[in-house]
Amino acid sequence: MAAMVWMNGTLCSAEEVRISPFDHGITVGNGVFETLISYEGRPFAFTRHYRRLTKSAEAMGLTVRDPDALRAASALVLEANNFRAGRARIRITVTGGPAPLGSERGMAEETTLVAASALADWDTTESVVVVSCTRNEHGALAGVKTTSYGENVVALARARKESAGEAIFSNTKGDLCEGTGSNIFLVSRGNLITPPLSSGCLPGVTRALVLELCEREKVMVTERAVPVTSLHNSSEAFLTSTTREIHPIRAVDGRNLPEAPGRITLLLQGAFQRLIEDEVDP
Repeated sequence: MAAMVWMNGTLCSAEEVRISPFDHGITVGNGVFETLISYEGRPFAFTRHYRRLTKSAEAMGLTVRDPDALRAASALVLEANNFRAGRARIRITVTGGPAPLGSERGMAEETTLVAASALADWDTTESVVVVSCTRNEHGALAGVKTTSYGENVVALARARKESAGEAIFSNTKGDLCEGTGSNIFLVSRGNLITPPLSSGCLPGVTRALVLELCEREKVMVTERAVPVTSLHNSSEAFLTSTTREIHPIRAVDGRNLPEAPGRITLLLQGAFQRLIEDEVDP
């Protein structure tokens, strides 16, 4: 059976969806999106994701439908695709809609699409590689979650060639920044560190939740700039993202870390699982 999606207010088969070849999201990447995870048919941290979606949209000059409409659309898509149990991925995408073949915005209404898919389990730990291309922390789209993911596609392909599951970027200063679809934390000399938003990294929803859990669990964490080489010398490290949750790193550039997962990673993994069980919209 074909997947069911929600587009511009209508639930329909993915085979029936027609997006204009002049849609600005296709021609120039003028679009924003959010990926959510559903546990037992309930989208997790919807409010946080919606807030980031609207902030990204503002940066791109786009308008987002109201939260109740998108929450209802997510529920419809989950139900229509029988994702009432287990974990599923939800993606909300908003593009500029039909526009001239150029960078200038058109006058048409935005295209809004909500889709869902099954979510496979990640390996227990992850191997990463540091890629030579960099994030521009001063770029117009720094910290904005847009559909312009070409850099991530290229970087992740390089990581796959080296048998790694994630690529890690530095920024133009040579400081640790983020992964293609994840934020990163590392432990150095017993201190938990994560790059600040000024590094150019995306303000991850899971990243923010982990920072709050650190305060709750009395784990000292510092947001500060560190050289990307610090990752190689860390005693333990982990990735955070909506689908990965808290994902321990076992190796960096083919070199195993001393602990995977380490003590701090395990503590936060446990706290995060309790959060999922206790709060659907933290």
